[in-house]
Amino acid sequence: MIYMFIFMVLIVFLVVIMMMINIFLSKKMEGELEKSSPVECGMDPFSTIMIPFSLQFFLITIIFIIFDIEVAMIIPFPISNSSKSIYMFGMVLFLFILLIGFYHEWKKGALNWNK
Repeated sequence: MIYMFIFMVLIVFLVVIMMMINIFLSKKMEGELEKSSPVECGMDPFSTIMIPFSLQFFLITIIFIIFDIEVAMIIPFPISNSSKSIYMFGMVLFLFILLIGFYHEWKKGALNWNK
């Protein structure tokens, strides 16, 4: 028990030391407004209103994230041995729902860029 306490104190001490090193070694340039602004695309954030992005970019991003999650679910598939496991049922159900959604968006024309 005492070893765990010593270990926690050591970790807190190391974190504080690293934070202090970061504060002392970092350079703060107050004169450069462009580098400290949250917009990193090179556009001036204080000028006129920018042209909004197309919603299709966001749709493609969401589809990519969903299918990335699908791949993360498929990776453990060879590990599961029995075909009656609840994991395989959940995975097949999830894949079926994804395919239905993908088919629906395809038929609605959301993936067609030539509008």
